[in-house]
Amino acid sequence: MLLDIPDKCGGADRSSEVFLLLVIKSSAANHDRRVALRKTWAKERSHNGVWIRRLFISGTMGTGFEKKRWNKFLELEQREYSDILQWDFNDTFLNLTLKQILFLEWMERNCPHVHFLLNGDDDVFANTDNIVQYLQSLKDNDGSKHLFIGHLIQNVGPIRLPWIKYYIPVQVQESDTYPPYCGGGGYLLSRYTALVIYRISQSITIHPIDDVYMGMCLAKAGLSPESHTGVQTAGIYIPSHKIDNYDPCYYRDILLVHRFLPPDLYLMWHRLNEPNLECFADAK
Repeated sequence: MLLDIPDKCGGADRSSEVFLLLVIKSSAANHDRRVALRKTWAKERSHNGVWIRRLFISGTMGTGFEKKRWNKFLELEQREYSDILQWDFNDTFLNLTLKQILFLEWMERNCPHVHFLLNGDDDVFANTDNIVQYLQSLKDNDGSKHLFIGHLIQNVGPIRLPWIKYYIPVQVQESDTYPPYCGGGGYLLSRYTALVIYRISQSITIHPIDDVYMGMCLAKAGLSPESHTGVQTAGIYIPSHKIDNYDPCYYRDILLVHRFLPPDLYLMWHRLNEPNLECFADAK
């Protein structure tokens, strides 16, 4: 492991003090995204009496001198923010599953008692205020029971066209169907479910599509992912071209939307937090 923060959750024994752990997939080059996230929805803070903590998970980029430069870049960023986990593998789309498994291994060792996790990309907008309120509203689940919610995808299978990003040859998976899974742009899960997935993963061959692999682990454990309308990893529907696609009134009740560029994300967070925000529904 190249960069570590073993005490991020206050140590394993005190990790129950973290209510929501934000686990954000981010490659070294996406510095502008991390800057925006730290200032907006991924800011470490207390909300509604509970703590939100943040981690970026990363691999390496390039080879030779380029790889050394990027590693040094993340090392300098780590000195300032202490929020990056980095492993020594090539940070590519097809290695996202490896990144997830390595994080879950790290979590079991260092943050085994966090209550809930948000796992997502660094180009999503997450309303962490809404997420905390939703999780606090759950009955009889403080993270010790199963929870895995997001944009549910089902009744689909591997893409067999070699020129498509999500191509899976029959040598990797013979079956033409995937189990139900949630889109990898962002989903919420409990610590119970996260640790079950990690333990199950040790008996399932890695699949290169990380969100599909999560679904495979859940299926083997006898657990199911669930849909939540507040998670929109395919974007949200705006009813008219005359309406701004980034009108905050369409975003104030969501949990997570994919995808946002840093300027749009920064502006959305601040507009949603304006005390005088007025929306059409308020006028009725």
